[in-house]
Amino acid sequence: MADLAVRVEHLWKQYQVGRQPERYSTLRDTITNTCRAPIDFLRGVLRDRSNSGPAGNDHFWAVKDVSFDIRRGEVVGIIGRNGAGKSTLLKMLSRITEPSLGQVSLYGRVGALLEVGTGFHPELSGRENIQLNAAILGMKREELSAKFDEIVAFAEVEKFIDTAVKHYSSGMYLRLAFSVAAHLEPEILIVDEVLAVGDAAFQKKCLGKMEGVAKEGRTVLFVSHNMQAVTRLCERVILLDNGGVAGDGPASQMVTRYLSSSEGSTKLREWDDPVRAPGSDVVRLRAVRTRAEDGFPTDLVDIRKPIGVEIEYDVLKPGHIFHPCFSVHNSEGVHLFSAQDTDRTWMRRPRPAGRYISTGWIPGDLLNEGALFVGVAIWTLAPDHCHLYERDAVAFNVVDSYEEESSRGGWLGTVPGVIRPFCKWETQVERECAVASQGLPQEQCKK
Repeated sequence: MADLAVRVEHLWKQYQVGRQPERYSTLRDTITNTCRAPIDFLRGVLRDRSNSGPAGNDHFWAVKDVSFDIRRGEVVGIIGRNGAGKSTLLKMLSRITEPSLGQVSLYGRVGALLEVGTGFHPELSGRENIQLNAAILGMKREELSAKFDEIVAFAEVEKFIDTAVKHYSSGMYLRLAFSVAAHLEPEILIVDEVLAVGDAAFQKKCLGKMEGVAKEGRTVLFVSHNMQAVTRLCERVILLDNGGVAGDGPASQMVTRYLSSSEGSTKLREWDDPVRAPGSDVVRLRAVRTRAEDGFPTDLVDIRKPIGVEIEYDVLKPGHIFHPCFSVHNSEGVHLFSAQDTDRTWMRRPRPAGRYISTGWIPGDLLNEGALFVGVAIWTLAPDHCHLYERDAVAFNVVDSYEEESSRGGWLGTVPGVIRPFCKWETQVERECAVASQGLPQEQCKK
């Protein structure tokens, strides 16, 4: 128990369907709600007794029987599709929402940054909200004074620190909220989708700060749809699905499992409705496929064999020179390479309206084993314009061969690296020791 930071035991959370989200409360609202609480409780009991089944027809379980332990100093990612229960779980861990059943035990001071709008009072200034959050965390005035300037500088809101935060833009709000959560030195930092808002420079600052927090030995729980950020920060990932724990293990394994299942069949993506298909009024994507040498779609390829990435698209307006291309990255978000259409027939030729299929072939004995994800795009140059980009369009798995002609040779363990080309080797005998070849001791071999 001494090294335990978080313990979650059989956690459940039930919500009422159609209930309106709560706005922030005034003092009058708080007094009124306190007086009405006994009446509301009695009504709730009577309603629950009248419902058929444990949840009733107008209720649903957002979190279902979730249990896990997190040790001190662990950086744990929580991933899953929209509606999987991630944000609800974090709100219960942050003591913002009470669980319907189960128990959460936290061993340390908690700082949380959930969605924009949580944790700050809109009528208070930035300065007052920093002071309020510090007081909630139990910080002394001296501690806050030592951190205050650093918090404001990181958030880049010096000119507006005495302005009510209801007048902040979403970016300003987020920067200050993250800065407060990260700099007030909580022992447990809970962050939900901090990278969903803000520019690239701020996202980089956030990741750097969270890496610093992790290196200091503090516990971090991180929710994000950015799988590259998850694998960069976290060694362990908890995968949620339909309110329950679908997996708990190493980050790369859980991210691969999540991405591989998020779109069903990973070897093929099709868009039957041209209105909803990625693209512009000039060109639209119709399908992306991964094909084996025999021409059949596949999501499983022998490491020694080539695999084709097929991009099917409709040219809606003639007269444009298109450049279909694709990129490949692994489950840790590492960009392996990009490839652009080099077919000489169409390289500098405007395409008439119609349907086209461009296929790029990845050679065998190039990629290492594991799950790989393909993003596709179509560009025009002069002017430079990206008409469509689909990051995780399809995925495939490279399976290794243990036969002698494989690039692994006779090695049966894991071969590190993101690529694994088959390199040609040659060995020449420069000098052979005749004495040693006759079975005599090696030290008798003369040069």
